[in-house]
Amino acid sequence: MEKQLAGETMTPVERQVAAWLAGVFSLRMLGLFMILPVFALYAEHLNGSTPALAGLAIGIYGASQAVFQIPYGLLSDRFGRKRVIYAGLVIFAAGSVLAAVSGSIWGVIAGRLLQGAGAISAAVMALAADLTREEHRTKVMATIGVSIGISFAVSMVAGPLLNSLIGVSGIFWLTALLAFGGIAVVRFLVPDPQDERLHRDTQPVPAQFMRVLRDSQLLRLDFGIFALHLILTATFVAVPHALKDLAGLPPARHWEIYLPTMVLGMGLMVPFVIIGEKRRKLKQVFLGAVGLLTLAELALIGFHAGFWSVGVAMLMFFTAFNLLEATLPSLVAKMAPPDAKGTAMGVYASTQFLGAFCGGAIGGWLNGHFGLSAVFQMAALVGLLWLAVASTMKNPRYLSSYLLNVGPQADEAAAARLALTLTGIRGVAEAVVIADDGVAYLKVDRHALDEAALLAHSVTPAG
Repeated sequence: MEKQLAGETMTPVERQVAAWLAGVFSLRMLGLFMILPVFALYAEHLNGSTPALAGLAIGIYGASQAVFQIPYGLLSDRFGRKRVIYAGLVIFAAGSVLAAVSGSIWGVIAGRLLQGAGAISAAVMALAADLTREEHRTKVMATIGVSIGISFAVSMVAGPLLNSLIGVSGIFWLTALLAFGGIAVVRFLVPDPQDERLHRDTQPVPAQFMRVLRDSQLLRLDFGIFALHLILTATFVAVPHALKDLAGLPPARHWEIYLPTMVLGMGLMVPFVIIGEKRRKLKQVFLGAVGLLTLAELALIGFHAGFWSVGVAMLMFFTAFNLLEATLPSLVAKMAPPDAKGTAMGVYASTQFLGAFCGGAIGGWLNGHFGLSAVFQMAALVGLLWLAVASTMKNPRYLSSYLLNVGPQADEAAAARLALTLTGIRGVAEAVVIADDGVAYLKVDRHALDEAALLAHSVTPAG
């Protein structure tokens, strides 16, 4: 992550931007995730529903999200961040209403597809970058990232509880209200940016797509997030049925499985994150988490008919899932070129949502034709394939991204000379200076960095 400049603190406005935009993200992700643990059972009562179509409805949002994720970010450069965010949230709300009022599975599929089309993530990230200084941007992005993780955890528990109170259609209505709440937050609480410009650390740059797509290490991580969300979505095509039909747990009580296993899983993953980062064992921890995820799916194959056995398998699942969700973005940041981090993360996010789509569609089809065990078998096979792919990954360099405001340069030659100078500073491994951006994109060793020498080149030195 980017290192904070010495002596600098976030301004109240920057802290508010981080909090409010994290809230907007959370409201939207709650709407997407809350139906994950409950929809497979709800779909049984919809006209025209089949297990395959139910799985498609669960994952279809990922297809449109993957398609529109990057274009929305590019459109926000042209039409303004807030306008694109408003449009995306309105589309998301419209999809939620369509799903709420639909009595047929096809209507819900259309609603979920429309929900995914309201893909505001890139535009929100760009707005956050516009409103924060370079040296604090990662803290803002980390706040948003944490909010997404919390939203997922809350959704696993809130979904079954709300289902017992207002039903799945009520959850869709609530989701629409949350979207309009997000619009109000952006309109009245988030400041208007004075300058909207490209930020290579948070936004994709079309000219860099091929560079990122040719990077075999980044492609391994893209496959990883694809596999992770395929397994996640496929698992929740099947687990609600297993809990209700085989373990005998009514849907209103499914939270009794999800709450303790999710909370314990989040706690258990923390020491492994510390070991990976502090002791530089990230690859080993990463491979162990992929192996644990695969073991969870293997356990579900043979033991998905019992309350306690499902509980143990889900504890393994959530521990591995939370650990992988935390380490994958860190690995992308470490391996991406310093000036192409935003592009790498954009491709990564798109493959994540594509994985969710494939997990729902394939998982639903397998459930309909071969039963629940086939869904878990497929997920386990994907986990084994991922383990094979990940085992060939290079050990990551333990470098942090570091942004330095150096001011606009006279030309590219001057930018190249400055980059060469910065590379000569102790602890700086890579430096790229874009003349027009006025920003130096660096990869640094935090433990060896001569920050005082680096700050001498900043146009906003600490003080």
